[in-house]
This record gives sequence, structure tokens and C-alpha cells, in this order.
Amino acid sequence: MGKVLAVCISEKKGTIKHPVSEIVLRTKHGIEGDAHAGDWHRQVSLLATESIEPMREKLREKETGKQDPLLSLPAGAFAENILTEGIELKSLPVGTRLQVGGAVLRVTQIGKECHADCAIRRAVGDCVMPRDGIFAIVEQDGTVQPGDPVMVL
Repeated sequence: MGKVLAVCISEKKGTIKHPVSEIVLRTKHGIEGDAHAGDWHRQVSLLATESIEPMREKLREKETGKQDPLLSLPAGAFAENILTEGIELKSLPVGTRLQVGGAVLRVTQIGKECHADCAIRRAVGDCVMPRDGIFAIVEQDGTVQPGDPVMVL
């Protein structure tokens, strides 16, 4: 069993997701207030902090000289809606059902194509979302906030 470290949204496509105190998930929609909500297969994105930590280490080793806050890789930097800890998301097969806080999600996709101009890829030379991020649809409405459990059903 894992837990939620952060929940993030972006109100407009093309902008960085930012942490919020909780998210409300609805079936056939996704996350209320998130620009990527809709009746499609990538309603919610999840990423494990364990996938991000090696990149944070690379950034600590590399002196960039930039003051870009994205380079600290805060929650939402990879456009993830839910940042988790203690569960290996990337190994879950498509179709896996997850209880995340009060909501139930079903995994629909593992990874995605990274944008060629990804700021993280330019700074570090790598991006984890294409390999380690997962996407899901909402099967049962609910709310999710930091500290909530994440369980495979």
C-alpha cells in the first residue's frame, strides 16, 4: 500500500500543475477544475516520487546556474495530478483498479510521449513521465488529498 504525497491541477492546458489541498474526481470527467478533465482515457495522471528522486539527484549534481523553480522538481512538475509514495505505479498493468483516497481509478495507459521541448528533459537530459507515469479513468467518484492511502484492488 502506498500513500498520496500531493494532488495537483492546472486550470489551463500548457501550464504547470500546482499543488492543491484536495481534488474532487468524477466519473466520465476526471478532476474538477483541471484543464485535462473530460470523458477520455487520460483523466488522471499519477507518478511515484521514487521515480522522480533519481532526477532530483542528477539536478543536485549538475550546476545549472538557472533560477527556474521547475528545476527543483516540485509536485506537479511532470504534469502529474497525483504524486505517490510507496507503490510502484509503473509496474501496474493496464486495467488495474486502484483505491486512491475516496475514489476508485482504473489504469488505462502506462507512460506517454514526452514533448520535445520539455524543460525537464532539456535541463537533466531525461524525463520519467514517458516511462513511469500512469494514466487512469475515474470509476467511482471521490475526493483525494495528501496522506490518503493508495491500494491496488
